[in-house]
This record gives sequence, structure tokens and C-alpha cells, in this order.
Amino acid sequence: QVHLVESGGGLVQAEDSLTLSCAASGRTFSSFTVAWFRQAPGKERVFVAVNTWIGGTSYYAEYAESAKGRFTISRDNTGNTVYLQMNSLKAEDTAVYYCAASFGLRSASRRKGDYEYWGQGTQVTVSS
Repeated sequence: QVHLVESGGGLVQAEDSLTLSCAASGRTFSSFTVAWFRQAPGKERVFVAVNTWIGGTSYYAEYAESAKGRFTISRDNTGNTVYLQMNSLKAEDTAVYYCAASFGLRSASRRKGDYEYWGQGTQVTVSS
């Protein structure tokens, strides 16, 4: 069983930066595909970014259009913590951010149903 814990959310001003963390426990996380999704009030949960292992110490990342150029997904050297660096935040980035992981997935999937492990979410609020 894999347990994911997100942290780093908070209240920031527009144009500020924030880094979210997703820490895994239960098994080695480095070969998992890990994604960030977000859910704004009254809206469905949507894809933000994904980081997938492609062999050795190499990873591949993809981003939603809304995140390209502003957000960066990365891992620490152990591979057991995944980060989402968010720059130039906008009011429309306000949402609960969720970390999701899959052990068997070997592609940069943007589909919620492909991920079997989820964290509890961390709130990000951007005031304009």
C-alpha cells in the first residue's frame, strides 16, 4: 500500500510562487508515474502536470496548457518526493491540489482513472 501526503499549500498573492510537495510512504516511489490534479470549488478535478519514469534516473514531464511555462514538476534525488513548483500564480489557480500515483503506468497519463493512489489534497488560494 502506498500512502501519499501533500503539503505546501497556503494563501498567496497573485504573481507569488508556491511549491507543493508529495511525499510517499509504503514502497519505493521512484519508478511510479506521479501527477498533480486540482479541483476548484464546484468544478471537476483536472490534470495539472505529470512526471513519469522512463528508465534509470530519467523522467519525462507533461503539463496542462494552463500550467505550461509557470509550473514545474520534479522529484528529489531519492525519487520519493515529488514537487510542483508554481510561479506567477493567478486567482484562477485557486483549488485543492491532489497528488496521484500509479505503479504500473508507463505513460504520462492525464486521466484520473489511471491513478490508483491519491493524497488527501492541499488547498492553494491565490488572492488577486
